[in-house]
Amino acid sequence: MIAKLQGLYAITDEILTPDATVVVQVKIAINAGVNIVQYRNKTKSDDAVKEVCKALLVLCRENEIPFIIDDRPHLAQELGADGLHIGKDDMSLKEARAIFTKGIIGVSCYGSVKNAVDAQMNGADYVAFGSFFASPTKPHSGIVSKSVIQKAKAALDIPVCVIGGINLENIAEICEEKPDMVSLVSALFEGDIKKNVENLLKEMYKV
Repeated sequence: MIAKLQGLYAITDEILTPDATVVVQVKIAINAGVNIVQYRNKTKSDDAVKEVCKALLVLCRENEIPFIIDDRPHLAQELGADGLHIGKDDMSLKEARAIFTKGIIGVSCYGSVKNAVDAQMNGADYVAFGSFFASPTKPHSGIVSKSVIQKAKAALDIPVCVIGGINLENIAEICEEKPDMVSLVSALFEGDIKKNVENLLKEMYKV
């Protein structure tokens, strides 16, 4: 049984969580309270990351949480991953679903509620909005108004994820808008992962 799409959503990073250590790092994050894991690597081939994705899938299955692969529909299909995430430069939802036939598909919608409504109509299982703050891992992302979250929740039936520059200082502020999921990279994986997750969860559920 896979848990619901809610809570702290960890996204891996080629520098902060290199393939050599990512499984250990993700295990610490899950044990500390992360609810969803996405493997994100924009440079290596599917073959080069297949074994690490298999290991992460096993880890997530053991903990009954969704394992999502970013922008690799063929690999997600081959491994039987729980989900796939796509952005505006990856592929259309229709193309993604043709390859990844079963499972969760999440779509990045940046600041567009219209795109999110279209994504829901086309079968998306969740949508992500952001960046809401300056992001160390995506420094060129545009900043989106927090008002998008309420508008999206009013217009959609599927879960809403927030991403982009969210950290210990601002997570409570973004959680006032009641997103279903909060995605983190740097604030989660830089330094002491266990302590980071515990502190983030405390702030997140203050609201």
